[in-house]
Amino acid sequence: MIRLLHVEDDTDIREIARLALELSGDFEVVQCASGADAIAMLDRLSPDVLLLDMMMPGMTGKETLTRIRAIEKFARTPAVFMTARAQLAQLEELRAVGAAEVIRKPFDPMALGDQIKEAMR
Repeated sequence: MIRLLHVEDDTDIREIARLALELSGDFEVVQCASGADAIAMLDRLSPDVLLLDMMMPGMTGKETLTRIRAIEKFARTPAVFMTARAQLAQLEELRAVGAAEVIRKPFDPMALGDQIKEAMR
């Protein structure tokens, strides 16, 4: 099982993603609504992959990943972003902070697991 930490402030998107990923049978999904919550649970969870929303109140996905990358244990954990604002400049900016993949919203729930597994390779 792939341990995935999903950070998303939108309850509906969290639920759709959780259902899609758990139904695939490949993922153990832990979710939280903010970057601060994600950082607080990192050691306890030790995720294999991160799925981050870009636009969140308090701390953006980019800021969250930057703080996670500062923790040596998680410096190389694959990170996938989901965003509705996938302009070329933003894609390059996310790749610069270590994004393995950027998935555009609205996303295809049936393809989400495969997209994440591909990004982990």
